[in-house]
Amino acid sequence: MKAAIETPTAVKSLDDLAALANYSLVDTLTPDPEATADGVDHAPRQVFSGHYVPVNPTPIETPVYIAHSETFFRELGFSDALATSEDFMRMFSGDSSQLPEPLRRRGWATGYALSIYGTEYYEQCPFRTGNGYGDGRAVSILEAVINGQRWEMQLKGGGRTPYCRGADGRAVLRSSIREFLAQEHMHALGVKTSRSLSLYTSKTETVARPWFNNGSYSRNPEVMLEEAVAITTRVAPSFIRVGQVELFGRRARKNEHPKALEELEQIVLHLIDREYSDTIDTSLPLRDKVLLLATAFRDRLTTLVAEWIRVGYCQGNFNSDNTAAGGFTLDYGPFGFIEMFDPRYQPWTGGGDHFSFLNQPQAAETNFAMFCTALKPLLTSDEKAVNELDMLTLRFARAMQGKMIPMWASKLGLHKLDAPLFNELVTLMIETGVDYTIFFRELSSVPEDIAPLTKSFYGDGVKDAALLNRWSEWLEKWKGVVQTTNPDDINATSPESREALSRQMKAVNPKYTLREWFLVPAYQQAADGDYTLIKELQAVMTDPYAEQSEATAAKYYRKKPTEYFEIAGISHVTCSS
Repeated sequence: MKAAIETPTAVKSLDDLAALANYSLVDTLTPDPEATADGVDHAPRQVFSGHYVPVNPTPIETPVYIAHSETFFRELGFSDALATSEDFMRMFSGDSSQLPEPLRRRGWATGYALSIYGTEYYEQCPFRTGNGYGDGRAVSILEAVINGQRWEMQLKGGGRTPYCRGADGRAVLRSSIREFLAQEHMHALGVKTSRSLSLYTSKTETVARPWFNNGSYSRNPEVMLEEAVAITTRVAPSFIRVGQVELFGRRARKNEHPKALEELEQIVLHLIDREYSDTIDTSLPLRDKVLLLATAFRDRLTTLVAEWIRVGYCQGNFNSDNTAAGGFTLDYGPFGFIEMFDPRYQPWTGGGDHFSFLNQPQAAETNFAMFCTALKPLLTSDEKAVNELDMLTLRFARAMQGKMIPMWASKLGLHKLDAPLFNELVTLMIETGVDYTIFFRELSSVPEDIAPLTKSFYGDGVKDAALLNRWSEWLEKWKGVVQTTNPDDINATSPESREALSRQMKAVNPKYTLREWFLVPAYQQAADGDYTLIKELQAVMTDPYAEQSEATAAKYYRKKPTEYFEIAGISHVTCSS
């Protein structure tokens, strides 16, 4: 690959950005040999080989600026004015027809396989072969090296690709706002994620989507709504998914074409180059690289899932094709932030218990197993290496616990997790019905009594004397564990150590999370051209650990109103949300 290119003091124009372009995937991997020469390749079809399909994005009509990530722009050295400039808006709303060289007018889409909870699926492909499943509405349009870091920029809602399965290739304004704000929020929470760059909508173009009636309790959409289309640009070091590696692993395992094994090796080495080059020596033999890749990915994946649970995030649809092989959060579809604590919390109507909040470690384990299965064709001649790969899978649960235990300890401000204390807390939280975020934030103030904790109670828990007494007893036990097991400077035995403990806990227990009932009025107003709430949420949710103003706290640091419980589109959402 080319050497890193230094970023100008400020990227003020598309020409400045063009100077940073560096297309590693399309320059080093194999295109679909049946692809069109002009990138006009928008109808569903089977893609039998190759790592990507060159395809032109489809521009949205009369694009309108909504928002950009000021934080990410600063990191990239982009001028804020760039987001509203005509040529930048044109490019990132899907019009690649006038890009200055060396920017390329053709983007690319990739195929991947689907497995759900460890079971391979083919039926979701319209051809029932697995050769038509992949980026149906996501088109990558740029790779650039900026400040020594490679970034891939991808349009979500950028039009049809050969993987569109007959759909329109568009994302609607509602889902685009959710993804844009969620990526901003997750980065601010300190959770690895794809990043938001920009958000544009169309003045004139709409598409129909199934959705719910206002105030409905239905689990299934009841109406078709005409909604404005939008494009949000998401950015990551790469967009290689576990499902993508799986696709080439399946083809190699079944020897589907003469170069199947070679293509698997190429995508794995490309993944290492894009995501793991700082930890895996490129001079090592292939078998060592594969084992180190699996080890490093396991570490990243277990860390990620523990972080999700720390901040109350549930992925909703945690299939292998929604799992980034780089170990970060990807594809904000039916996600949600837990409110009333329930281990079985699941925002997606089609998700079931297997993708519920506290089952995410098990879902991650199945996705990791499928990743390792996909790697095995590269190791078939080395029985020892295969056994080592199998052991990485077998020890996933232990590795996951190795991340979960210190995470729970950190939320409780403990130097070491006390299992009986933690188990009693979980029981109390379930029986009482507490708001997950508010409870841990109030505990972070190291309260003298349970009064602050009751701010998190839903229902009639505050009237149950016996329950309140159990909470008081638990709080005293917690203080005792803090004082007997923590270092002196954070054991709450003096005003200084108590303040230190509180600061430490508040750094891991956010005050604000992106609750769905905050998002609904934001995208409803946006449908009428009012983007005020989007910008307000962006400001609040990019500073989630700060106390912020009293007015902000009154509006955004509160429990879910009773009238929103079980309401469709708030308490549960569809897969395309």
